[in-house]
Amino acid sequence: MNPLLDFAGLPRFAEIKPEHVAPAIEQLLDENRALISRLLAENSVPTWDSFVRPMEDANERLARAWGPVGHLNAVMNSPELRDAYNATLPKITQYYAELGQNQALFEKFKALRNSPEFSQLSKARQKIVENELRDFRLGGAELPQHLKERYLQIQDRQSELSSRFSDNLLDATNDFTLIVENRGELSGLPEDVLQTAREAALAANKAGWMFTLKAPSYMPVMQFADSRELREKLYRAYATRASEFGNPQWDNTRLMEEIVALRAEEAELLGFANYGELSLAAKMAETPQQVVVFMRELAQRARPFAEKDMVELRDFAREALNLAELQSWDIAHASEKLREQRYAFSEQEVKEYFPEDAVLSGLFKLVETLYGLRIIASVAPVWHDSVRFFDIRNAQGNLVGQFYLDLYARNSKRGGAWMDDVITRRRLPSGIQTPVAYLNCNFSSPVGGKPAVFTHDEVITLFHEFGHGLHHLLTEVEDLGVSGINGVEWDAVELPSQFMENFCWEWDVLQGMTRHVESGEKLPRALFDKMIAAKNFQSGLATLRQIEFALFDMLMHSNFQTGGNKSILQLLDEVRAEVAVLIPPAFNRFPQSFAHIFAGGYAAGYYSYKWAEVLSADAYSLFEEHGILNPDVGAKFRAEILAMGGARPAMQSFSAFRGREPSIDALLRHNGLIAA
Repeated sequence: MNPLLDFAGLPRFAEIKPEHVAPAIEQLLDENRALISRLLAENSVPTWDSFVRPMEDANERLARAWGPVGHLNAVMNSPELRDAYNATLPKITQYYAELGQNQALFEKFKALRNSPEFSQLSKARQKIVENELRDFRLGGAELPQHLKERYLQIQDRQSELSSRFSDNLLDATNDFTLIVENRGELSGLPEDVLQTAREAALAANKAGWMFTLKAPSYMPVMQFADSRELREKLYRAYATRASEFGNPQWDNTRLMEEIVALRAEEAELLGFANYGELSLAAKMAETPQQVVVFMRELAQRARPFAEKDMVELRDFAREALNLAELQSWDIAHASEKLREQRYAFSEQEVKEYFPEDAVLSGLFKLVETLYGLRIIASVAPVWHDSVRFFDIRNAQGNLVGQFYLDLYARNSKRGGAWMDDVITRRRLPSGIQTPVAYLNCNFSSPVGGKPAVFTHDEVITLFHEFGHGLHHLLTEVEDLGVSGINGVEWDAVELPSQFMENFCWEWDVLQGMTRHVESGEKLPRALFDKMIAAKNFQSGLATLRQIEFALFDMLMHSNFQTGGNKSILQLLDEVRAEVAVLIPPAFNRFPQSFAHIFAGGYAAGYYSYKWAEVLSADAYSLFEEHGILNPDVGAKFRAEILAMGGARPAMQSFSAFRGREPSIDALLRHNGLIAA
């Protein structure tokens, strides 16, 4: 049996081969189209059970077959799998675009909405029907036939271009390696980084130390290497990935322009002034202008702090490091040296207290305390021998959810960190279907018999992704369309993830998740106090950087025309001139690697990180008021935010938890952006 067509349990990763992809997906697409034809041929008034449920079942089977294919393409990429994925992707895209444009299906949903049954449906099911009606309008169902055909072409091409963008970025990242044979050029680098680089060189049959553009290799060089020449080499390679400065076949420049042009055309077809408006039709924010105003106001609040950060850094670099002019490849290094001088500790010193097993134990204990759960190691088929699998059980021992944990970077895995769904909670005739999630990071793997150790930033990343996972896994909604993160407005989906980050700064939490990798001692209170003192070190700069990306994204999708007198890069230069205090060199090609908006789901939505941070900081302030490990407040957060999924608007869920609408004050306070 084709393993992709087995829906009895978890994916059979060890058995999935590239040659399984096309037959499985084509069979399911044929079955789904036949089902839709049968449903449309029925003359009776559609009901939930006769119409919505059969379609839900069919589309879930398709998602559960395609999901492992997309996942493996992201975490175990190979030429054969990539070919199978890219050959099948247009068929998936075409199917969903056809669904969204099917006028007869649209009429069926309208008939259900207007039927006596609608008022008897649960709020969750009513929300699903309303969401479907909205999505049909956004999917071109009301377009005349000749425009529907163009809309389908646009969807197909966008899907192809986004996949190529991602492939180009992965290939360009993997292609670069730098061998250093002289140990003297590597002064300043921590021992564990050197050991990893040595092992990488040995694996490639090279002498010396090998460095790459993967985060666990690249970031420590930028932060700790004393050699300015080494830092510049890696910075140039990293900042020009997938651009005209490298292999022409991996240049994303034209892809970006075509993607933006196609999005603008799609929006125009659907009657929107621009893609920003189309993107916001299903989000909390109402207009691109509202987002731009929010970002610019936040930039004004952050700018004085960022300017102060920059003056301090330049003065320090000149006086302590003899750097007359601070370049982009000096920033992380000078910042680390300044942090060490000012707060008398280094990232490397902190990292030694965060071995993987202690971090996971502390994370699990936090979740168990807040939500009355237990997290237990379990067994499942996996795609790599470093991947682990866990059960989440309630106080009665009943299974609530399960998740895979894939923590380490490797060449076959795309960069970054993300959560994705494997199975979503819903009620079946046989009972509740248990939700399952993937949690993926790109941390350094264990070296030389020692456990993997994480930087504090990596710990924060892990907590962030775990927050997304909990949003998916702790839902109590029983209908697929609004279960977990389904149906949650995109600019609210970061609330549970950013909320979790706050606990990484709490003494009561860190005490239980630290152990020095050599001595076994807990994190000393004195070092923790230094970390807290340094928490908002350069937060002005960090905030402006996020605003720069978000403003660029929204302006590019709402106030910009490709092929005009301005390029995408020139637009970014204008945004930087307006909000940034740190301007990168002219050769920097950041947009060519901005996968969030060109190959992810964040187009005209990158602002949602800051938007949701307002919600998450304000939600967390209730814990600050009543005790950060307070199980009663935890139970309320679980019930009003995590359990509700997309069954009601996110603002209603927030207000039900907090007792009022959100305030920006907690965000400014958490980021140190309020003058003392």
